Amino acid sequence: MPTEAILNLAPTASEPLRYSQNRGDILVDSSRANRKFINRRKKLVELLEDRGIQDEQVLKAIETIPRHLFVDTALEDRAYEDSALPIGKGQTISQPYTVAAQTQLLAVRPGDKVLEIGTGSGYQAAVLCEMGAEVYSVERHEELYLKARDLLRDFGYRLQIKLGDGTLGWSAYAPYDRIVVTAGAPVVPEELIRQLTIEGRLVVPVGDHEKQKMVCITRISEDAYEEEHFDSYKFVPLIGEKGWKGDPRG
Repeated sequence: MPTEAILNLAPTASEPLRYSQNRGDILVDSSRANRKFINRRKKLVELLEDRGIQDEQVLKAIETIPRHLFVDTALEDRAYEDSALPIGKGQTISQPYTVAAQTQLLAVRPGDKVLEIGTGSGYQAAVLCEMGAEVYSVERHEELYLKARDLLRDFGYRLQIKLGDGTLGWSAYAPYDRIVVTAGAPVVPEELIRQLTIEGRLVVPVGDHEKQKMVCITRISEDAYEEEHFDSYKFVPLIGEKGWKGDPRG
């Protein structure tokens, strides 16, 4: 049975992000925690700007969030490379450029109700929370769900997250202003389109298991949609009732 977790604490706009220097420890102020990564985050933001990311709120969130806490300790020194990294269960934390590009396409506004399909490490959810979104997230792997739930709780973010089939969306809280899918779909899941508000936007990578085009769908009216296609990416497969029926990678 799907499990829901409501994380009830959120930093205010005037409160600096606080996080745990050692995983599982009591929260410590960011001024005391892992300063060696601050310059790496700044350099990462500069790289993203060079690659065309212009949304200041996206860049600010990426510069703020300690990505090294979302990966295994053995991979911490690679956390600010612009590359995807494994997080277990055959899944990855997307490369920073991919996160930034998807989030920029979403055009998130403070207060927007955003559904994320594929919580994974929790990093994308953290970016959305930093941007002031009201976040709902679905993850199908229990191990990843539990890790992300606990880490996001440690950060003090307020969001709702559940274990379940993301290809079906989360109808209990629909409609959403924005929906982002962090895995590659064989087709656009129609259930997700139905859960958009009018003028809502869905960003989803669509294609085969080798390559996907980033697709942005805007709901114009009750029955009309506008579809745009952007660059190609390679994501892990979106598995579920309205996605891949099994892992196409074998």
